[in-house]
Order: sequence, then structure tokens, then C-alpha cells
Amino acid sequence: MKRERAYVDNRRNKILEVMETQPGIKVADLAKMFDISPVTVRRDLQYLEDNKKLVRFYGGAQVTEKKEREQDEVKLYRDLIAQYAATLVEDGDSIFINTSANAISMLQYIDKRNVTVITNNGRALNYDHSDGISVILTGGELRYPKEAMVGDFAIRNLQTVVAKKCFVGCSGFSEECGMTTEIANEVNINELMIRNVVKENYILADHTKIGKNSSFISCGIDKIKNLITDELASEEVIEQIRDRGVKVHIVKKEDFYQ
Repeated sequence: MKRERAYVDNRRNKILEVMETQPGIKVADLAKMFDISPVTVRRDLQYLEDNKKLVRFYGGAQVTEKKEREQDEVKLYRDLIAQYAATLVEDGDSIFINTSANAISMLQYIDKRNVTVITNNGRALNYDHSDGISVILTGGELRYPKEAMVGDFAIRNLQTVVAKKCFVGCSGFSEECGMTTEIANEVNINELMIRNVVKENYILADHTKIGKNSSFISCGIDKIKNLITDELASEEVIEQIRDRGVKVHIVKKEDFYQ
């Protein structure tokens, strides 16, 4: 009995190994690979899912541990991007920050004096920051779950403000479409923040967003001066973006953890 159980456990572990490299592999192929019936494969997959070892979806499955590792890696790089972006803020700067969770997390890393942050991100109230930072909220209609301030009120207030720099996050960034977002009512606000600066605008986008396009274009690539991303971004897409005149800042782990 113990020998049979060990055999089954070993087979399921090997199935996990296969699923990690071939998430879309078919049940029939697994059955042939392990010389078992399709019914047994489905039973093994159900057991692995019940024990949170993998997540099944239409057309395949993903190993949970791999998915968690990928999520942790994205969180790490987003934090490093925020830390790097904070180093670009200087004493006396006024800066725009949009509803991006990545961009607003810069607040905890800015260590300069007399910095004014103008944002439509209600989450700014929850972030600790140095005494050298003053936060001004645009006002507007508060939308959850992002706690975004949007609408005509927010737009009218932003139209009367010019900042030295802006730091805006996005849902996607590509050579074809520039900066894109999934939220239609944030488009005009993002566009205003990028346009109403006297120095530099910066787009914050981790590697999962590079080369991707979302539903609504906030700003064409011809209006973008700087992109901050990380070392896992597609080199081919990064070169395409550079060819369009955008300065690309690449964040690397080794620059922060030596």
C-alpha cells in the first residue's frame, strides 16, 4: 500500500514538473507520457488542484508555486521601479502622480525637501512620507476600488496646474500605442499630467506591461520622454521604443541588492 502511494505521489510530482514547462499540455498527451488512462490524469489534476498545487484554466493549467513566484517577482520589480523613480525627484520639485499603485508608492521613498505632489490618487492618504513632501489632491468623483479621483472637477483643477515632472503608471506600453489604460475616465487626466510639465515626464511600467496594449490610449509615444521599466522587459520591444526617441531607464536587482 505504501509502495503504491509513493508511486502515485511520484507520478503527480512529475506531472507538476511537466505542467510547469508545458501549461497547455493536453490530458491525452499526459496519459500517453505516463502510460495511464485519461481518467487517471484528470483524477491526478483534480487532486493537485484541490491541494492548491496548480490552478486549472480553459486549455491548460499553471503550477501554483510558479505563479506565486512570478507574482512575487513582479511586486519586487515594481517596488524597485518606485525606488528608482524617487531618486529622480529633486529639492523644490512639483510632480504629478496618477492613480497607479506603482507610482504612488514613490511617496515612501522620496527624501528631498519642498516637494509638492499633485495627485488624483486617493491612496496617497495612506502612505507615510517625509516632512519635506506636501500632497495636494485634485478632488473629483471618487471611484473604487482604485480610489481614483476622476471626472470634470478633477480635469478642471488639473488644467490650471503646471508641474515640473510627472510620474504615471499604466496598464500597457508599446511602440505602436504608447501609454494605454483599462479605465476610460482616466485617459484625459493622464494626458493632462503628461502634457502639463515643464521638465520631464516618466512612465512607470514593469516588464509585464511592456509590449502590451490596453483598451484606451492615454498618450501616444511621440509625447513620452522617459520610460522606467525593469531588466525582464523584452529587449526587442525596448529597442523599438528607444528608436521612437524615448529614453528607457532599466532597473536591475543588482543595483539595489549588492
